[in-house]
Formats: sequence, C-alpha cells, structure tokens
Amino acid sequence: MPEPRSILASCQQRLMALCIMLCVCLSATAQANLRMADNSNSNSRNSRGSEKQKRGGDRFSAERDTTEKDIPIGQFQWVVEPRLGTVVDAENNDTVVHNFQSYNLTEGYDGQYSFLGNVGSPRLNRIFLNREPAENFLFIQPLSFFRDGLKNFRFTNTLSPITNLAYHKCGNSENGEDRVRAYFATNINRISGLGFKLDYLYGRGYYNSSANSQFGGTVYGYYRGERYNLHAYVNINHLYMAENGGIEDDRYIEDPQSFQQRYSSKDIPVNLTETWNRTHEQNFYLTHRYNVGFEREIEVPDSLKPKMPQDQEFLMQLKDSVRTVLAADSTARALVLDSLRNDWQSQQIPPMEFVPVSSFIHTFDLRRMNHNYLSRGTPDDFYTNHYYGSWSDVHDDTRAMSLRNTIGVALREGFNKWAQMGISLYASHLLRTYTLPQVTDSVLWEKKYIENDFTVGGVINRTQGKLIHYNVDSELWLAGENVGDFTVDGDANLDLNLGKLDTMQVVLNAYIHHQKPGFYLRHYHSQATWWDNTNLDRELRTRIMGTLSLQRTKTRLTVGAENVTNYTYFGIQNSLKANAVATSTLPTDYTHAVAVRQHNGSIQVFSATLAQDFKFGPVHWDSQATYQKSSDEKVLPLPQVTLYTNLYLLFRIARVLRVQIGGDMRYFTSYYAPDYAPSIGQFATQDATFARMKIGNYPIINVYANLHLKHCRLYASVNHVNEGNGHSFWAPHYPINPFTIHFGLSWNFFN
Repeated sequence: MPEPRSILASCQQRLMALCIMLCVCLSATAQANLRMADNSNSNSRNSRGSEKQKRGGDRFSAERDTTEKDIPIGQFQWVVEPRLGTVVDAENNDTVVHNFQSYNLTEGYDGQYSFLGNVGSPRLNRIFLNREPAENFLFIQPLSFFRDGLKNFRFTNTLSPITNLAYHKCGNSENGEDRVRAYFATNINRISGLGFKLDYLYGRGYYNSSANSQFGGTVYGYYRGERYNLHAYVNINHLYMAENGGIEDDRYIEDPQSFQQRYSSKDIPVNLTETWNRTHEQNFYLTHRYNVGFEREIEVPDSLKPKMPQDQEFLMQLKDSVRTVLAADSTARALVLDSLRNDWQSQQIPPMEFVPVSSFIHTFDLRRMNHNYLSRGTPDDFYTNHYYGSWSDVHDDTRAMSLRNTIGVALREGFNKWAQMGISLYASHLLRTYTLPQVTDSVLWEKKYIENDFTVGGVINRTQGKLIHYNVDSELWLAGENVGDFTVDGDANLDLNLGKLDTMQVVLNAYIHHQKPGFYLRHYHSQATWWDNTNLDRELRTRIMGTLSLQRTKTRLTVGAENVTNYTYFGIQNSLKANAVATSTLPTDYTHAVAVRQHNGSIQVFSATLAQDFKFGPVHWDSQATYQKSSDEKVLPLPQVTLYTNLYLLFRIARVLRVQIGGDMRYFTSYYAPDYAPSIGQFATQDATFARMKIGNYPIINVYANLHLKHCRLYASVNHVNEGNGHSFWAPHYPINPFTIHFGLSWNFFN
C-alpha cells in the first residue's frame, strides 16, 4: 500500500544520497586497486608489451592511448544477443549530448508513444512497425520507458573507472517529477570488468491518483578472453503506479468555459482513487562460451618489421677485451658477427593471433515476475463483472517464472578465406510456471500452470567485410505447449560508396512468426476480469521493411508492410448505465470490462517514414514524418500521419561550451486511439458498439536550452507551451500534462 508523501520524499532523498556515496566509494576503491596493480607490475611492463606484440593486440587495447596521463579517458560498449550471447557493438546512449532535453520524456524522443500523462506510466507506440513483439510477461511490456531489458543493456570496457550521475526535475512537491540515475563501470584488467546501474523515478502526477514510483538496479560482469568468454547480468525492477481510470469528463480539458469555475489539473475529478498496479521483476542471466581454434602469424609490413642492428651495434654488446681481440683477427670477427646475427634472428618471434574456428555455448536465463492489482475504493458500478471478493479490498495477484537453458555450437566466420559466413546451431528448453486465483464453491485458491517447450534453431550471419552484412535466425518448437510454432528473422545491410555524390546505406528487415498467443492472452483471472481462451488460433505475422540512408544529405527513408492473420488483441467491452445515452463518451456513463479478441482473417499495415535534417550555418532543422494505413481501423486503429520537427541553433562559446537552443513539435492526426484498462494495465481497442473518442490533431510544442561542457550535460525546457483550449490528450480520457518546466543534469566522473 502507498506510504505517506513525507515518507516517500524522505526515502527519495536518502536513496539519492546512497547512490552518490556508493558511486564515489566504488570509484575510489577501483582506482586504488588499479594503482596497486600498476605499481606491483611496473617491473614487468616490457614483458607485457612483448606478449601483446606476440599476440597481435586485441579489440580493447588497440584503441588505448599509451601516453602518460593522470586519468586516461575512453570507453567501448557493446550489447549481447540474449539467446547465444553474441556480442554486438553499440553506441553509448547514456552520454548522448544531442537532444538531451528529450531523454526523460515518456512519449519518446520524437513523440511516438501514447501514454497516461505522468512520467513512467504505461505507453504504446503509435507507429505499428516500431512496436516490440509481445512477450509472455505481459504486464511488464507497457512499462518500457523505465524498464529496459537485457537486449538493450550496454556492457562497458573503460580506460579508467567511470561514474555517471544524472538527475531530472520537474514541478514541485505536490505534482512534480524526480528521477536520479547512477551508472558505474570499471575494468578488472584489459579483458574483464564489472559495474552497476541504479535508477529511481518518482512522478507525483499533475492529475489526482496518478503517482508513479519505480526503482531498478542492475549489476553486471564480463570476461572476454581469447578462448573463454562470459557475460553475467542481474536486474531487479520494482514498478509501482497509481490508477485513476482517466478524468470523469473530457470537457474539463476541451471546453473548460462550460463549467462555472476554473479547475486546475489537481481539481479535476477522476474515476478511480486508492487503486494501484504493482509489478516486480527479477532477471538472472549468464552466457558463456569456449572458443576452439589455432594461432597464426600476423603479416606485418616490411616498414614495421624490426631491422637488424649494424655490425658496430653487435660488437658494442661485447666486452672490451673481446672487441680488442676481434679487431686484430678479421676471420674471428666475421665468425662472431655471423653468430650474433643468427642469435638475433632466432629471437625475433613473429606476432601471433588466435583465430577462433568454433565455439561451444551455454546460456542460462531466469526471469521471475509478480504482478498485483490493489484497490480500496473501486466504485461498485465502475466494472461490469464481479467474480469474487469485495470492491473495498481488491488484491488480485499473479506470479510467473521463466527458465531457459540454451546450448549451441558455432562455426565462426572468417577463420579462412572460404569461411565467408558464420553458422550456429542451438537447442533450448524453456520452463514456464504461472499462478492465478481460482474460485471453486465460493472458495478462493491458487491454481498453478506449468508449460514446457523444446526448441531447435540456427543462425547464419556475416559481419565482416565492407560491402554486405546479413543475419538470418530461425527457431522451431519441437515439443511442449507451443509445438508447431516457428519464427524466421532476417536482416541485411549494404553500404555503397557513390563517390563524390554521397555514401548510401540500405538496410532490409523481414520476418515470419507463426506462434500461439501468450499465456496471459489465453488465461487470466481477477476480481473484475476473467477468461480462459483455449480455442485461440496461432497468429501468423509476415513483415518486410527497408531503410535507405544518405550520409551527406542526412536523408532517411523507411518503407515497410506487415500482414497479420488471426490478430489477437485486447478490446474494451462497455455496458451502458441506466438513464445514459449511447452517444455519450463519458466514462461515468458506462460500466467497464476488457476481454481478449481475435480477428478472423488478415489485417495489412503499410508504413513509410521520411526523415530529413537540414543545416544552414548554426541553424538546424530536423524533421520526421510517418504515414501508415491499417486495413481495419476498428480492430487496429492507427493515426495516418505522425510528425516530429525540431528547429534549433547549435554553436559553441569559447570553443568549449556546446549550446543547443530551440523548440520542437510533436503531432499526430486524430484517430480512435486504444483506451487504457486499469484492471490489467494494458491498452485496449475502444468498444465500437457505442460512441468512441478520438484523440490527436493537436500539436505539442516544447522549447529548450541544452548545454554541454566537458563532462557535464544540462538542460532546461518548457513543455507544452501552447497549453490552452483543445483536444490535448495522450490517450482517451488521459490529458497531456499542463505547461511545465523541466531541468536535467548529467555528469561523468573519471577516477
């Protein structure tokens, strides 16, 4: 249950202080350890240099600056593919300077998401082709703004221990938002390291009963040797949010003059109070592999090969008495020089490198989730159905666990000139358990569901070379709950140099997914919502999408299409109350229910996105427009046009202070957007039986100043500066926050 506001504020301050103290302590400890290691090994630096030359260097040390510096600065980051632990290079998003003012916006950098208004609340991407595939842990997916999974987590190799502290602030103690983040990374040696990330968000909400409190912690470690690789990752999230069911009457936003008094956002009545959704998630992940291969000599250009010393240099290594004898005997001198040359030649060990030929892989992935829906004050006529319990004490609970073990073998790419691609084969066992409430003869008890799946799959990829790269991944379910399912995912990119004209990159993506709907689409039991859909057919999704990018002109065009057969989705089911009219869109005129629906037949979605960046001296104008069309707007409603434009000045002061000042606008055309169902924490298509509500056709304008000086980033922004009468909603009955002022600060510390 929620704690008093004073306690939450106190906890927030203590947590912030703890984060800072922990980062500083770990940074100091790591730096001390590195100095001790450096002092203890100072006598062996030359031998390490010879060993490095022998092995031909490595990915991490190749880019290091070996000049003497007090604090070396630099880092390299990557992500791992969750199933086989394949390493993929990645950019460091945590230190992005450009558009930093948009980092803490739940609607996303370019405003693609619908959400409930408050920071960290559930959200849904309005661009259909950008939506993430559905996952078994259904309740976690809408919370994607705060909660970020393994596939996007960045492991770090750093020259010196690095700490990043960030703080975002908006509003006051009554309605504001606060977020504090801390990231720490350090190396144990050049091929291994560890670190952690802490993230705490508290949004009080500008509308009643909409507060969010979210905490996430991650600890990681890695070892990337030549023969053995390991990545370990532990992530825990506690996601807590209040539910208000939206405002009672949209006219408070659309037509405030129709009321006799003026209402602030906190004065507007909402549909639910003392109602909360809580989700707890744990993820324990380990992937490791052993590489088998051979060592080969590195071809070194003649200009870099060591040159044999002159005869005089060889003789200077001898004792004076020996040089005196050899000076008088030319024959002995020639024999000694030949011997010295042969000794020098035998000591020249050619640089070697390890070439992996195959890898043996094991991945362990354990996830646990606990989801609660709690309420003390649900109105008796808010929900249509009442399956058990009392509305004054609602406590719906479900738990889930997923354990996946994967073993694989990979034939590595590039170990000889004929190995132009890599091939991997794998097999997985997936165990899932779920618990749901069950009622038998008015007795409430827990029912446990157990599912097992056995799958096999393969990956063909090419990552080396300059022209074309590709990756094709397929998986087949051989036995278990989802036997018969299969997926095929593929992507390819082609880089073309057009000479003086431009550099063009073409990226193609395609997939075929034939899968049974997830467990919570088939089974869910709660006090207001109950279904057991045992007759749902498998979904068949096919997609093809391509992106064309021109580097010089800053032009990007993405075109894609998807066909979905047996589309499975959530739908609102309203029931009109007595004395209410069917043309009403007031939530208070209906009782509410939500159910799983499946569309018989196919739905097609076409999408095209054009992004263009212009530059005129210090003036920059970045814009992006998306057009999309759904073949069935009642089942899959989408805005036809979504726009984002950003006009700003970019310049430097005294060559050190980077300044970005401007304004941006987010806009989408009106459409019957999915409504939000508090009982399950999901977005659901509006009930077409009665009058529906459109949102959109309303610009959201922000202005900002974004500064960067050395290791410090900071911003100030004013959001929704065009607040006024209008249809300003992010989702049906969930208004956009009023005019707000935001501040943010991020600082990197190298120890």
